[in-house]
Amino acid sequence: MNPISFVLIAVFPAIVIVAALRDATTMTIPNGLCLTGLLAFAPVAMLAHMPFNAIGLSAGVCISCLVAGMAMFAVRWIGGGDAKLLAVCGLWMGWPLLMTFLFWTAVAGGGLAIGLLIVRKLARSDGSQFAKRSGPAWLTRLLQPDGDIPYGVAIAVGAITAYPTAPVFQLLQTAAHY
Repeated sequence: MNPISFVLIAVFPAIVIVAALRDATTMTIPNGLCLTGLLAFAPVAMLAHMPFNAIGLSAGVCISCLVAGMAMFAVRWIGGGDAKLLAVCGLWMGWPLLMTFLFWTAVAGGGLAIGLLIVRKLARSDGSQFAKRSGPAWLTRLLQPDGDIPYGVAIAVGAITAYPTAPVFQLLQTAAHY
């Protein structure tokens, strides 16, 4: 695989990994990162020779995910950055992979929530101020008993799990061999 193909294939995973790390450590996902994911899709799709109808379907999925994310944000289930990241991931997954992506996101989100509940309970039950003594400020915040859950991590896991079967990835793989 040539270096340009590798970069094109790696753009999306790099964006969601950075988003997950930022969400875990700051509880924010920068707008610029989501915008980069949104803007990077068009040239990557064109270079992958993605059909225009597939690009249109991906845009529709993006808009649908944004509307769903906004609704979840309105009821305080997820943060605003999570809603925008969900939309960007919907764009890159497209229609064929939407349910697979959402399934793995839900599985990862459930695992993350259960894991954080367990770790928070253990940190609280040992009575030793565990997080304050053994970690950075972001870890202390993450281990607060009533703290938020960085759902961007779950979205990133769902996206990375589904991405190898996404249409744009498959087309990039094919284009890389020519």
